[in-house]
Amino acid sequence: MMSETSHSVSETPNDLSGRQLGDFRLLRRLGRGAMADVYLAHQQSLERQIAVKVLRPELASDRVYVERFRREAHSAASLVHANIVQIYDVGRADRIFYIAQEYVLGQNLRQWLRRGSPPDLRTALLVMRQVAAALMKAAEHGIIHRDIKPENILLARNGEVKVADFGLARLVDSSQHVELTQTGMTLGTPLYMSPEQIEGKPLDPRSDLYSFGVTCYQMLAGRPPFSSETPLALAVQHLNKVPEPLEQCRPDLPPALCRMVHKMLAKKPEDRYQSALDLARDLARLQSQTLGESWPEGLPELSSGLFELPAALSQATEQLDVFMKTAANLSVTRPRRWRWVAAGAAAFICGALLAWVAFQPPRLLDVPNEAAGAVPQPQTALSRWLYASNVGTEEAWRSVITGAQKQPYLRHRAMERLALVYLQKGNEEQAMDIFDELAALDPSESELRTFGLAGQCSVYTMRHQYDKAVPILAQMWPNRRELRDPQMKQLLRYVLRTIRSRVDDATTQRWQEWLDEQFPG
Repeated sequence: MMSETSHSVSETPNDLSGRQLGDFRLLRRLGRGAMADVYLAHQQSLERQIAVKVLRPELASDRVYVERFRREAHSAASLVHANIVQIYDVGRADRIFYIAQEYVLGQNLRQWLRRGSPPDLRTALLVMRQVAAALMKAAEHGIIHRDIKPENILLARNGEVKVADFGLARLVDSSQHVELTQTGMTLGTPLYMSPEQIEGKPLDPRSDLYSFGVTCYQMLAGRPPFSSETPLALAVQHLNKVPEPLEQCRPDLPPALCRMVHKMLAKKPEDRYQSALDLARDLARLQSQTLGESWPEGLPELSSGLFELPAALSQATEQLDVFMKTAANLSVTRPRRWRWVAAGAAAFICGALLAWVAFQPPRLLDVPNEAAGAVPQPQTALSRWLYASNVGTEEAWRSVITGAQKQPYLRHRAMERLALVYLQKGNEEQAMDIFDELAALDPSESELRTFGLAGQCSVYTMRHQYDKAVPILAQMWPNRRELRDPQMKQLLRYVLRTIRSRVDDATTQRWQEWLDEQFPG
């Protein structure tokens, strides 16, 4: 698929913006890497926008780099999968080597983490399950990525997650390719490299699972498991140091998820998950137990239908379900006019869902990353809710609260989400303000009040103010079944473990039994 080029002049010697490479006109440079530059480009024959990766000019005369670049294209092109960035073409124009690939509208995981707090459980599982599916596909083809890290995990605006940059990918059967490096140390990113990769030992797909474990730890804890100013010191930590238990950083997370991440981080490959399929099975089990959401049957092919609903749309659907249940309750206990109110609310939700779907921008349109973190204006309260559910930032949830002053249900639900964001960021004071307001609501709002009380109890426990936490635990017991948020239930497990010596045995036992019912296994 070699092609010739026309010769428009770029603005700077190193910027190829404006050049024509075969069927592709380079529009603007999106980023630079050690080996290649990436451009947004227009494919003329199909009238679509794509990404074009161009081998840097100073490397184009080096046979080793050209071979590595070519191998990247062939490795990735063999992986046709919803969670892997697709390769469309590979070519050469004059002395310019390029790869044309799918352009993913959105941002990478590192950019997303810099703009917000660590994700909640549902969002974390959304990312982890899709990356696991991509690694399953690579393993099926005998391909090791070798550079799994946040920059290579792309978060599309429609809820899809895609693994990018197979530039270091390598076939397990090393007899079929040119040896491009002398040791494994020269490939990969030190912060995410597996112990065997650091030592230059032969690799298998379990090395990618270690790198993914480092990435998951960073995503959930807000920082990598290891840090140092020098690559050598980092390498020593990967080989010898045990990371701080993730559960200490995120007591709101299910312990099972924390154990899964640490299992990926095992020093010896035989102590890790032995395949991405094993990881995917545990993720599916955890999702079912903690969120009540199941995956389709047929785990080996779980990419085909798992991710059709973006996180925002899924949460909005749950919101509709809540409204419908509320409508059923109101029709029994309150005058007939409440049926119309509830029905109107449900119709409002449905309309917002349809509008959200209708106005989603096409994935290949050019939207600068800088705009990804901004809350779109103006919007209805429901539209803001959908957006906030997707991005999960403090600013987005504040926007929902501001825009829902006349819709107390949405406002209070957004307050719940914002309080959890504050806790994840360590802003206990701001979270406590919200918990206090929810706990002071009218007794008829028992679910919201119970959430507020649980939040108060958690913050008091974090502050070691056990004398204030214990009475709240007793106060909550009659309405415990009104607590439906899985993160808050996990926080209560943390509370119980921390203050059990200060609570009588009967209270401890009954709370433990109830929480065990919520998280079987």
